[in-house]
Amino acid sequence: MPRASVDDNGRFSMDIPPLEKARLVRAAALEHTTLKDFLLRNSLRAADLVIERAERIALSERDTRKVLDLLDNPREPNPHMVAILKDRQAK
Repeated sequence: MPRASVDDNGRFSMDIPPLEKARLVRAAALEHTTLKDFLLRNSLRAADLVIERAERIALSERDTRKVLDLLDNPREPNPHMVAILKDRQAK
């Protein structure tokens, strides 16, 4: 998992080109909020989407049925798996 730099003071500094900053300020004004609140709200929304995509597995209906079937009717362990389990139990 990627590591993020975290400062103790909660401050975040970012250089934004003037034209982009003007767009952000205008958007914040249109939503009757501060630039900070606008950036934080929208950044958190984007962060949640990225985290969700990284942590959630979406299965098709066919694959979901296959997983459920394997949970209800597990296969017999093959010799390789049996050897691995015995080795782990020995440790």
